[in-house]
Amino acid sequence: MPFSVSGLLQYNVAKIRLKKQKKTQDRTLLILTFLLTILGLIAVADASAPLALSTFGDKFYFVKAQAVWGLVGIVLLVVSSRIHFSFWEKLATPLFWLSVAAILLVLIPGLGVKVLGARRWFIVGPISIQPSEIVKLTIAFYMAKLAKGEKGPLSYFIPLGLVGALIMLQPDLGTTLIVLLISFAQIFTSGIDLLPFFGAGAVGVVSAFVLIITSDYRRDRLMTFIKAAQDPLGRDYHIRQVLLALGSGGLFGIGLGQSRQKFLFLPEAATDSIFAIIAEETGFIGAAVLIFLFGFFVYKIFVIAGRTENKFAKVLAVGIAAWIGGQAFLNISSMVALTPLTGIPLPFFSYGGSSLTMVLFACGILLNIAKEA
Repeated sequence: MPFSVSGLLQYNVAKIRLKKQKKTQDRTLLILTFLLTILGLIAVADASAPLALSTFGDKFYFVKAQAVWGLVGIVLLVVSSRIHFSFWEKLATPLFWLSVAAILLVLIPGLGVKVLGARRWFIVGPISIQPSEIVKLTIAFYMAKLAKGEKGPLSYFIPLGLVGALIMLQPDLGTTLIVLLISFAQIFTSGIDLLPFFGAGAVGVVSAFVLIITSDYRRDRLMTFIKAAQDPLGRDYHIRQVLLALGSGGLFGIGLGQSRQKFLFLPEAATDSIFAIIAEETGFIGAAVLIFLFGFFVYKIFVIAGRTENKFAKVLAVGIAAWIGGQAFLNISSMVALTPLTGIPLPFFSYGGSSLTMVLFACGILLNIAKEA
């Protein structure tokens, strides 16, 4: 009898510890998600104020729109965190092909809207939708489903090539790179033979190089990266203003809300270049803290992927980690002139409803994977 009571006590203690461990991990990811979202809204309010005031007469115009999309994203997060991840496995194929169809439709004049030379959006009244942001998640669903079904290499690379080609027609090299990064991370995790994997990677690198040198716009971006001092008022203007913002920040920054570059000197201050404004106002310390938060966030996703035994959930989590981590890396590295400017938004921070809602939606799915692991 004493032995059975002792065994029961040990079982209950272990059960309580396991519950606490699960609860802590879920709570950590949730806190990080909300923290990054709130910091992003503050950053958008700060960086967008001069442009919003000069264009719309309301310095809070952009942050109010971003807050609405943030609320939509939070609702999606709550809903998706309560839906078992296997639900997305069942819908992976139709969701993926619907998003591909949306990218195709956005290329049609009269349906898709062309802004700054790129045709990437549907605009319905006050709402703009960017299908290429949606495909980042749906291709992660699709690749995870293929991985669980242990499909052959062509099953991965044919749809990936199709999506990449359609996004490049917009044109949008930055998003194409992110879609490739998501897919290659998942394909590698799926365990296919390395020969076709590296062969496809080599084809992708060669294709990207050809696309860069055959486009005046992309070639200028590359030459700006290589020789950033030849045309300070022309093609080099953007990166020079970015570096001025970073240099002005110093170690501790010039103070929250005190940025000078956001007063219409720095292009895309609230979208692609928002990290430069953050670094100018909070300095090296603030920028380092932000990079740490992103690094810790991606680390938590990999921990979730490592804990689950379901292959679909594991490969899906790896894809989402590659998406958010890769996008943050490309954005920040382009701001510090480690890579050419690509126009990639910074997750949670850059102004844009489609990007924010899809990232929050993905975070809800990660929370469900963590709970079920």
